[in-house]
Amino acid sequence: MTTLATMAATSASAATTLAAIPSPTISKFEVGPFTIHFYAITMLLGIVACVWILTTRWKRLGGNFDQIIDTTLVAVPCGIIGARLYHVVTTPERFFGPNGDFVEIFRIWNGGLGIWGAILFGALGAWAWCRHKHYPMALLGDAIAPGLLVAQAIGRLGNWFNQELYGKPTTLPWGLQLNQQGSAIGSTESCYDGATCPTGTLFQPTFLYEMIWNLIGAALLIWIGHKTQKTLKAGSLFTMYIMWYTAGRTWIEMLRIDFSHEILGLRVNVWVSILVFILGVIAFIVLQRVGQTTQSCEAQLREQTARELEMQHMQKESQN
Repeated sequence: MTTLATMAATSASAATTLAAIPSPTISKFEVGPFTIHFYAITMLLGIVACVWILTTRWKRLGGNFDQIIDTTLVAVPCGIIGARLYHVVTTPERFFGPNGDFVEIFRIWNGGLGIWGAILFGALGAWAWCRHKHYPMALLGDAIAPGLLVAQAIGRLGNWFNQELYGKPTTLPWGLQLNQQGSAIGSTESCYDGATCPTGTLFQPTFLYEMIWNLIGAALLIWIGHKTQKTLKAGSLFTMYIMWYTAGRTWIEMLRIDFSHEILGLRVNVWVSILVFILGVIAFIVLQRVGQTTQSCEAQLREQTARELEMQHMQKESQN
């Protein structure tokens, strides 16, 4: 607390000479009877970008757009449900108990989606559909990995509009300046720990750090994929995505000051990041020993795509 207060005071005195990142004054707008939240818009833009990247890569591997749309219609709802469930499980006091509001569970536009739940439930939904349609799941994982990082980078803009999940007070020239006016969430939560932050305090822009980290990771995955397509087993890029994201999330999470349950002095999401990183390393090693080659998965996908196109052609002929 003393350190935080000292940093805040130092930040306040230097704020007038720093080039800060401004925060939006609004997080939503009205269109007739409808309320449009920027948080939802960034989520939708992220999904669109991810689907576009996935489709482009999937077609090169022998698939088509219809396969991606069908898989997306299964995976996205599963991912959203999983993301919300993770948030509810890790912060139950917000929704249950004397100070909780059960209805808040369904108001996802107010923030509160856990990426771990989104990946787990989304992957399970995609796996079930791929198994049903005989698509190689490992190949899908490699195709979507860069798109997931791009989608997550875009989604972090929603936190900027909501003015939430920022980090500790800072004197860095790119510190985040909060807006004490308007409808953004952060306008009433300038210091999550209850401390009084002097006017002008700047905060670590953790949303920006994660955006940059994710975009760099997406570029690296694409580059690695081009260089190692014939050597790495199918699914390897997805495990690299897991390792890259969790490595970044670990240090970024430790900068944040929003409320979080702690275990042995570390935030829950830090422990989850470390655990998932280790699982990603294990999965990568196992894949190199027992996984299918990318070439064999491509051949499987091309055969299945050809069968589907043939069945569609036969159905059209039977209808004529």
